[in-house]
Amino acid sequence: MTAPPRLLYLAFFFPPSRASGVYRSRAVANHFTRAGWDVTVLSGPVDHFTAASSGLDDALAATVDPSVRVVRPAFEGAPPAGWTRLLPRPLRAAADPMRRFGDFPEKYAGWSGNALREGLRLHGEHPFDLVLATGNPFSAFAAAESLGRRAGLPYVLDYRDSWTLDLFTNKPAFPEGHPSYQWEADFIASAAAVAFVNEPLRDWHAKRYPDAAERMSVVPNGWDPDVMAEAAAEPAPAGIVRFGYIGTVTAQQPVIRMAEGFRELRSRDLAFTPRLHLHGHLGYFADSAEKLQRKLGIGPFLSADEPDPDLIRYEGPVSKTAVGEVYARTDVLVFLAGGSRYVTSGKIFEYMATGKPIVSVHKDGSAAEEYLEHYPLWFKPESLEASRVAEALERAAEAALHPEPELTAAARAYARRFTRDHAVESLERQCRDLLDSDR
Repeated sequence: MTAPPRLLYLAFFFPPSRASGVYRSRAVANHFTRAGWDVTVLSGPVDHFTAASSGLDDALAATVDPSVRVVRPAFEGAPPAGWTRLLPRPLRAAADPMRRFGDFPEKYAGWSGNALREGLRLHGEHPFDLVLATGNPFSAFAAAESLGRRAGLPYVLDYRDSWTLDLFTNKPAFPEGHPSYQWEADFIASAAAVAFVNEPLRDWHAKRYPDAAERMSVVPNGWDPDVMAEAAAEPAPAGIVRFGYIGTVTAQQPVIRMAEGFRELRSRDLAFTPRLHLHGHLGYFADSAEKLQRKLGIGPFLSADEPDPDLIRYEGPVSKTAVGEVYARTDVLVFLAGGSRYVTSGKIFEYMATGKPIVSVHKDGSAAEEYLEHYPLWFKPESLEASRVAEALERAAEAALHPEPELTAAARAYARRFTRDHAVESLERQCRDLLDSDR
């Protein structure tokens, strides 16, 4: 009987972390396991997630396949003199090449050094066949490259985010000559394969690193049927249309424009009463909520204590495993997004899976539009002016009040093409092909 291939997966953000990337990393670990791989994950320590984030999602952690082995190297930060100082003395010489461009320019470099040490130890006990790393943090790429070089293993880089491209300005993330460019070029040059979440990102990196273009592919995000079990719809009170946003609220999103558009809608002579409920964390870190409210001035309308608490209400975070219940009591979904044509946002796949009307509130050119333009219940305002946003919200409300079963069925059928498993399947196939080509 042939032994299953062994995967070492470097994913700093992994359940119970609630960082946005955990849904992709959870899906990768689970899918590879179901496909017959023996999977070991090197993740960040739970106490770091507790201290630095807005809490944990233990319910999501319970959905990780029990066969997946999770090891959590310590995260001690990057010392001023370089991350190799975190390694035991016998390993420092082996890691010296990692300083060929100076200290690694990321605060997670300390974890990278410990992940390298742990990966080499585990490989010595029971050899791996392939290393897969997801970024950010991009310190995972540093550990993957060093592991590949030291142990002679092929490694694959999964860019679920961008390192040297600012996704919100469409410009380079660092000044010319910054060491990150040297590190990235080096890691990509030696990688067996490199995956990106959308075609614009793949194309940008292919032009920057043409010698590696043929090894680059697109592995999009998707939605997770196991945590999106369709809940029975909860009818709204008579005359009420419930608008909802589910996801993390960040300073890069046009939150104020959304609120202005909704208030404009409320000022109109409508045959229904609109309500807007926001579900999710305010930012990604423990101190994000207060900073975000202060920066955007959203405290007053994100409070249930205002004179009309049904106008716009902030409902707080919701576990990934409970989002189906939230969607069941929502009539129209508001897709609030920051960024540009390089940002897809994994949330859009989940929104489409509901088969409900979706209203976009974001700048033109978002990568999500590539998928939404074929979704039959998409409502896009002509601009982000309050009157235009209100018009799109009103049209979506009418679609929710007078649903057409054929459109709903078509919307759900379209969304089934974008399950997370379907997307990750292509990544697993690439990795398996790499092993087969080496034999």
